[in-house]
Amino acid sequence: MSPRRSDARKPLKPRPNPLDQAGITYIDYKDTDLLRKFISDRGKIRSRRVTRVSAQQQRLLARAIKNAREMALLPYSSVR
Repeated sequence: MSPRRSDARKPLKPRPNPLDQAGITYIDYKDTDLLRKFISDRGKIRSRRVTRVSAQQQRLLARAIKNAREMALLPYSSVR
């Protein structure tokens, strides 16, 4: 019999929150350099699991990215 999935998984090391580590408390839609770190190469907003931010920070990030897209500071999709 093969080992169970839960037995085969390695324990994950807790990765630090990048926003807390940088001391960022306010996420501004005009800070495109910061927002680009949370967008994939295809132009999608990265998930919390990938970015390691809290739920509240993810909501603020998503709103800021959407505002920046609306103001034409960020593209809606990647360049083909």
